[in-house]
Amino acid sequence: MRTRAGRSIGAAGRLPLVLVAWAVCGGWNPPDGAAGTYNPDRAIGDIVPAWQDLPGTDGRRHGWADVQDRDGVVVVFTCNGCPYAVDYEQRINDLARRFAADGGRVAVVAINSNQVAEDALPAMQARAAARGFVFPYLRDDSQAVARSFGALRTPEFFLLDRERRIVYMGAMDDDARGAAVTKRYLEDAVTAVLEGRRPAVEETPPVGCLIRFARRRPGR
Repeated sequence: MRTRAGRSIGAAGRLPLVLVAWAVCGGWNPPDGAAGTYNPDRAIGDIVPAWQDLPGTDGRRHGWADVQDRDGVVVVFTCNGCPYAVDYEQRINDLARRFAADGGRVAVVAINSNQVAEDALPAMQARAAARGFVFPYLRDDSQAVARSFGALRTPEFFLLDRERRIVYMGAMDDDARGAAVTKRYLEDAVTAVLEGRRPAVEETPPVGCLIRFARRRPGR
């Protein structure tokens, strides 16, 4: 196997995926507190604040009312350039086609909070068109939405139930490359919510690039 920089990782065998992510995307945040807790600000069962008036690549402004009639909402924080986010674009499209098509009970919403030029709305519009996104792709200029979820990486997935409580958060599955996926955490969680059950797995560590947050001045 080779890393995304094209270098072999050696004869000793392939590195665990989380270590590859650490090397390529700026480190991994270990659990802070209880074992199995990877989000520094949110816990399973938390109700997240409603987002409002986010511009989308479709030229519309989007808010909570767009998804108020759905039994579940998948929110993914993603971006244009992170190689891990790119790897998941087709899988997000497939998930949206399966669960969020017309008449579907689940909404899929992608949000870009990165503060870099390649993630500005015009670049997002070009990306959505080139990749044929079938889900809303929204711009979080203030980064308030990402902060309200405690999101740190791209891609990072959250599943909300009808009351908009977090019922799952973390990675979509267990292999960013796709070919070796054996556990579909997010898909299993969506199925559980639609069947009125708690997901068997509620939280996993997100794997991907760090969200480019704007620096805050001391005291703010």
